[in-house]
Amino acid sequence: MMTTTYSGAANPRWIGSPRHLVKAWPTFAALSLLVAGCADREVVTLQGAGATFPEPLYKRWFREYYDINPKVRISYQGIGSGAGIKQFLNGLTDFAASDAAMTPDEIASAPEGFGGVKLLPMTAGCVVLAYNLPGVERPIRLPRAVYARMMLNEQALPTNRIERWNDPAIVAANPGVDLPNLPITVVQRSDSSGTTYLFTQHLVEVLRQIQPDLKLKAGKSVDWLAGIAAKGNPGVAFTIDQTPGAIGFLEYGYTRVSGTPTAILENRAGSFVAASPQSAALGLAEAEFDNNLIAWIPDPAVEGAYPIVGYTWILVRGRYDDPKVGSALKAILRYGIDQGQTYAADLGYVPLPPATVEQVRQAIDSIEVANAAESVGQESESPPPAAASVAGSSRGDIEERIEKAVAGFSEDPHGNRE
Repeated sequence: MMTTTYSGAANPRWIGSPRHLVKAWPTFAALSLLVAGCADREVVTLQGAGATFPEPLYKRWFREYYDINPKVRISYQGIGSGAGIKQFLNGLTDFAASDAAMTPDEIASAPEGFGGVKLLPMTAGCVVLAYNLPGVERPIRLPRAVYARMMLNEQALPTNRIERWNDPAIVAANPGVDLPNLPITVVQRSDSSGTTYLFTQHLVEVLRQIQPDLKLKAGKSVDWLAGIAAKGNPGVAFTIDQTPGAIGFLEYGYTRVSGTPTAILENRAGSFVAASPQSAALGLAEAEFDNNLIAWIPDPAVEGAYPIVGYTWILVRGRYDDPKVGSALKAILRYGIDQGQTYAADLGYVPLPPATVEQVRQAIDSIEVANAAESVGQESESPPPAAASVAGSSRGDIEERIEKAVAGFSEDPHGNRE
């Protein structure tokens, strides 16, 4: 795995093998990101791995935090939630990231030296259905029963599947749209994915209402979705872009930057709602956290809510014996819930509500650090948050912001490492 080093704003460039030339800025590498170095011998490096869903936002935080405190380097590998949890529990990383909160069994399996595990919801967002329909300019609308039946394979749903774009059920929902006679190619994740968990959790809830005889279970990896598979959110985005007739699920921010069209989905209240930080925030409004700061909203009932939403967590130990690592990690986490939230909406995420920020702050403060006085550069206070706004942001503005946050990548998004 190659390492990307921050050395200022990145410029888009074409990379990859001759078969897979990909422009760097819209794909957000599923590989290691390392904040630019510092000659100071007291530098501390934090290692993290996991979800690609929040990766663009986390990389932005790490880039901006380095500008404040160059004594702290953060290396983050976007390898998927499942693999990130596994590395964390095996002691290979200092923290992990996952869109699927750890299960009670996973939490209980943490090594004794961890002092337990804390789950910190750091941001939230929505999962969209992006598609590639040449010649179709208007955003398509997909009723709940339609997109649920589009996504299932033959084993899960032997009959009544929707397999072509000019199916009468899709045509009826899109009057005046000339839908092509193309086969529907579903693009799902090949890796163990929190994005898959969020999406399948929603599908299971919808299917309970429209076809209760189906007994499907949500998961980070399932065997009942149709189509082809790609690695990470970047791989799914790339595959959709290269496949006429494709539709796939991925985090909203990736499509917001690349310009890939996304479907307007029918929510539980019967309204058709487009994805946005605002409609996702409405979907999250009814969330209630438990004692582990876990909350699920598989099918929001709020009017105007986007239907597929969820929180994403950073997973940390309850105790760090290395004072430099523990104190530096607590500092970057505090930055994330304070000034870091001001970058969320511009990248397509939902800033945490103030009450949630306070809950997460208390959890961060409760992380134990041995001999914290020996730490490096952790006492720096985060600058006061700047005002955040998405109003008036053009696609070019967003591209420029993400180019500054993500230095590019050198990996085939289908998982064939250079």
